Amino acid sequence: MSETTLIIVVLVLAVILGVIAYNMYQENKYRQQVREQFGHSDKDALMGSKTDFVRDGQSQDQAGAPIRPLRQKDISEQETLGSKDDLFAAKVSEAAAGKPDVEFEMEDDFTETVIQPEVKPADAAFDFKKMAAPVFSQTKLQGKRKLLLDLNDLTKLELPWFDHRFDYMAYISLHEAQELHSIPRLSSRHRFQIAGCTMDDRFQIAEPIPSVYYQGFVIGLQAISRSGLATVQELENFGDQVNQFAEKMNGGLLLTDVETFLNVARPLDELCARVDQTIAMHLVSRGTVSGTELRAAVENLGFELGVDGAFHLPNEQGEPLFSIITLDNSPFTSSLLANQAYRGFSMLFDITHVPAGEKQFNRFMDLAVKLSSTLGLDLVNDKLEELSTQWLKDVRSYVLARQEEMQKVGIEPGGTLSKRLFS
Repeated sequence: MSETTLIIVVLVLAVILGVIAYNMYQENKYRQQVREQFGHSDKDALMGSKTDFVRDGQSQDQAGAPIRPLRQKDISEQETLGSKDDLFAAKVSEAAAGKPDVEFEMEDDFTETVIQPEVKPADAAFDFKKMAAPVFSQTKLQGKRKLLLDLNDLTKLELPWFDHRFDYMAYISLHEAQELHSIPRLSSRHRFQIAGCTMDDRFQIAEPIPSVYYQGFVIGLQAISRSGLATVQELENFGDQVNQFAEKMNGGLLLTDVETFLNVARPLDELCARVDQTIAMHLVSRGTVSGTELRAAVENLGFELGVDGAFHLPNEQGEPLFSIITLDNSPFTSSLLANQAYRGFSMLFDITHVPAGEKQFNRFMDLAVKLSSTLGLDLVNDKLEELSTQWLKDVRSYVLARQEEMQKVGIEPGGTLSKRLFS
């Protein structure tokens, strides 16, 4: 063998070893990226899987790093898939090849649950149906003229726009009927509503309409939401702003006592934080699936592409029931779907927004299995492991338990109060 041939052989071997080493590095790197992208939030009690806590609009992985929520803007074109997809496909194929096919059955009878039975005292802790009358700590009257409405009588009204368990209430009675020229700005972080009493003693949502005169107002600040519970300072600032509004309208003011309100709101806020979760089912391809084929399959089952870059299955009222998003939380767009391939997608089940009952969860799983079959996708967890029948049973038990907690305090999943608290 000549010296030249020997040199060429050595160079070729060096190149081959370099390529192998680089591929191993890339594979480890993309495996870590895939695992990071698959997570939708903190771990739950379900077989090491994860659920998305959407209470505060953010998600966190095990290390505490935030995971991006669904983007509602900045929808732009993305690069088509390249070598990363090949490595991902190879990894998924390798993992799936050694596993037998799993049949997904939805059985009606099972005994294992994911949660421990609640002790009896816990039920009473969240029974908000029996609530003491609110205490009012601050009464401010402007002038000595008689008010058009009795402030104490206003506190006894049951108005459909407010719930005393999580709406911090303020009551205003005027000395003389006035038009409302503009809606006051009373909070920067929490929603509020203003109901006004017209001259015919009827209450309606107050609006600045010419020739409509009001005798007084009932104002409620929604102190519980996915932004969390309002702080004492926020409630006091709200009271100060309402007081300025009352002075401007030359009226008397009655405010709910802050501490009394928080004693009722805190346990409800804790419950809301516990149940506000989203279950995610991941459907992945052993290769890739074209965006055109993906869109046709999901739209054939009734899903519609929303402006937020996700597919949503509407209920009878046209409101989202289940959702489909990309594995990396990037938005779906018509342009991208027409020109690029995907590794898969995730189906989302929002516990607080889906009506209670195993019927809805069974429907969710039925849709997931149909899409899996149609597109040739594998149903997997965050570790790329195919889902077992036992895992599905545990998830179903977990969902029903959280929805039952909501119903115990009069908050129906998917109902009006639920939409206010979890939006």
